[in-house]
Amino acid sequence: MYPDSRFRKTLIAFWNILKKDMSTYYLKPPNISWGIIFPLAWTLMFFIRTQEPIDVRAILPGVIGMAILFGTTSMLAVTITFERKQKAFDRLIISPNSLFVVIMAKTTGAILFGFCNALVPILFSLFFTTLSGISWGYLFLSIFLISFTSTFLGLFIAVSVHEVFEAQTFSNFFRFPMIFLCGLFIPISSLPVFLRPLSHILPLTYGVDIFRHAINNEGNMPLILNFFLLVLFALILYFFSMQNIKKKWIY
Repeated sequence: MYPDSRFRKTLIAFWNILKKDMSTYYLKPPNISWGIIFPLAWTLMFFIRTQEPIDVRAILPGVIGMAILFGTTSMLAVTITFERKQKAFDRLIISPNSLFVVIMAKTTGAILFGFCNALVPILFSLFFTTLSGISWGYLFLSIFLISFTSTFLGLFIAVSVHEVFEAQTFSNFFRFPMIFLCGLFIPISSLPVFLRPLSHILPLTYGVDIFRHAINNEGNMPLILNFFLLVLFALILYFFSMQNIKKKWIY
């Protein structure tokens, strides 16, 4: 088989897996509406809970980060666990395609879903404030990296459990502490001293700090360090997920 023919067949397989996931899971009206309503609800919460003017740009990094985190982990952890339960994922594993192609095709849908979720609060904020002065390159690159890292967190969760309800419970075990520990709405410097080390072992901390750099030019850590650690977290989560798949799912 010629290399170009093999590559073309790999692309076709990748596209078909992605297209099936998008039509079956991500583009369903309940999921689309959830992706829109969830970040909007959190944004409106800040307006309702206080009578004082809200600095929209100050809370925007946290809302974007949370929209990505919940969008990617919720969808991927549940869909892969469900397909594993139905033996659909097993058929993909034994297909002629490499495990890398299958995993990347399954995760690309969640990455795109997280990226689109991040755009919702950004567009919504245009009704309340100006977005001039934002470093759009850094912002979109960080959105992609957080979507990537959060997706592989969802993959790690999915391959570590057997039931859908276990995936949902395990997801919340990571997600809800990250809301309070990663500087989304509470500065890390305001946390108790004994909790701060936990903040620095969570990938979302570095993504939100990039958002603060890009939107408000007030990040706490160097940009290069944030980007490096996000990539490192993604690689670590991918490595352990692949190890679990090979150990537990491939006989």
